[in-house]
Amino acid sequence: MKTVFSDLQLAHAPAQEISDGELKPAVEIPRRAEIVLETVRQRKVGDVVGSEEFPIRPLQRVHASHYVSFLESFWGRWTEAGRTKEAFPFVWPIRSLRQDVEIEHIDGLLGRYSMDAGTPVGEFTYQAARASANTALTGAKLILDGEKSAFALCRPPGHHAGFDFYGGYCFFNNAAVAAQYLRDYGLNRVAILDVDYHHGNGTQALFYDRPDVLFLSIHADPKNEYPYFLGFADETGEHAGTGFTRNWPLPLGTDWDAYTPALEEACRWLLVYKPDAMIVSLGLDCFENDPISGFRFKSEDYILLGQRLAKVGVPTLFLLEGGYAVDALGTNCVNVLEGFGGS
Repeated sequence: MKTVFSDLQLAHAPAQEISDGELKPAVEIPRRAEIVLETVRQRKVGDVVGSEEFPIRPLQRVHASHYVSFLESFWGRWTEAGRTKEAFPFVWPIRSLRQDVEIEHIDGLLGRYSMDAGTPVGEFTYQAARASANTALTGAKLILDGEKSAFALCRPPGHHAGFDFYGGYCFFNNAAVAAQYLRDYGLNRVAILDVDYHHGNGTQALFYDRPDVLFLSIHADPKNEYPYFLGFADETGEHAGTGFTRNWPLPLGTDWDAYTPALEEACRWLLVYKPDAMIVSLGLDCFENDPISGFRFKSEDYILLGQRLAKVGVPTLFLLEGGYAVDALGTNCVNVLEGFGGS
């Protein structure tokens, strides 16, 4: 299995994030990608290839053009306002506040384009996020070129990013960008299986009214976990997309044995849908020692996950999403890839 990676993804290096009412050291850091890459090479999973450069159009097929432009121009506008450190929003246009006005000040724009206060934006955020999307697109191109599987080592992650907003450490929705690219270049039906601990709210929303992209997500119950306001079992799609979204919210403390029934049900949906290709949003934060999560996977469980996904029997693109127990991240990730490839 080929691994796609770009060093440009390391440029986004946040120092702090807002969590539990205080500034804490950031957990979505470059070392996450570095240790996965090191483990891929050490365990000889397959060739590591660089990402290709893609035009802006694939991003604009998923995200609003004005949102993409905001991220691209952000740092210049931030520094023009006299700021030099990482940016966090502090006001949002919710409920009774207007959303139809054109805001000029950078603080208002931060609120306009964000979903949380815990995702720092810095000098090289756009460059890294663009490189992460290019990594996903390169992986999708490998699938179109006939590869049975590929791993896009994406960082920053993407599944919380929506049509015109960022959050949850995500800026461009890599899984959605890759899925749309597969659709645009010849595949009729694409499935996205999100196994991150947190619900992929951005991905769900982007395809909620479409039957050509099946979205399946197994995650912590949003009554008690981020992103809180999406990911419930009664969310199954709307209009033409009715029935093409499925969610399995699970209680905090879920281990592999308790997780398996939901995974089996998701795999049955995949067999019914018969996608031309599957994208796996590979979050690794179900791990028992993850610092911001509450499931109880062990490292060996990720081998079983890879083995089960291989039985779906369709071309599969893995995309790295979350996972913040950095020391174990490489092992857990490669366990999935080896489990998949060795089945």
